[in-house]
Amino acid sequence: MRIVITEFISLDGVVQAPGGPQEDTDGGFAHGGWSHAYFDPEVLGGAFDAALGRAEALLYGRRTWQTMAQAWPGQAGDPFADRINGLPKYVVSGTLGESDLTWNNSRLIPAGEALARIRELRAAEGGDLAMMGSPTLARTLLSEDLVDELQLLVMPVVLGGGKSIFPMDGAKRPFELVSTTSAKSGAQVCVYRRATEAPAGSSSGTPAEA
Repeated sequence: MRIVITEFISLDGVVQAPGGPQEDTDGGFAHGGWSHAYFDPEVLGGAFDAALGRAEALLYGRRTWQTMAQAWPGQAGDPFADRINGLPKYVVSGTLGESDLTWNNSRLIPAGEALARIRELRAAEGGDLAMMGSPTLARTLLSEDLVDELQLLVMPVVLGGGKSIFPMDGAKRPFELVSTTSAKSGAQVCVYRRATEAPAGSSSGTPAEA
């Protein structure tokens, strides 16, 4: 399976809380919902639809899974909602238990086993293992060279600080641009795939819940 990460991202690389004011206020982040002004249903919505259409399973950190689990189960009847509700969903957490996974088809990956389990999923036959949000988990997977594709929804705004998906360990990890699509709002959908050049290094650790 390919691990494909889709993120709303600002010009200065911030991915924190694009969806709403209370989504993630860690660090005093005050710009929650910043993506709304630039959302283009045709271009950006189409990118999400395409990513979900290629996915055979979804992967989340705990915080993002909880946000999605509150939003989507009650929206049955919409094709996107039906698709996301029906897919297998893996959630990395050290605090949730199996009884907490009330969203349909959700499966727990204990945080201490996350990297090993995710490597097993990636090595299995299948389509895409899609991630949306989950910045801390995304950063860990990038640091471990486990990300096959980045779909970055770049918004024309600078936020001045916040969570990033990019490791800060000094390692070089080349990607190549596959496509770019511009929206009337000024946003761009940029798709990058891992290049053939080997990364300069990787780190190890336990993914946090995000």
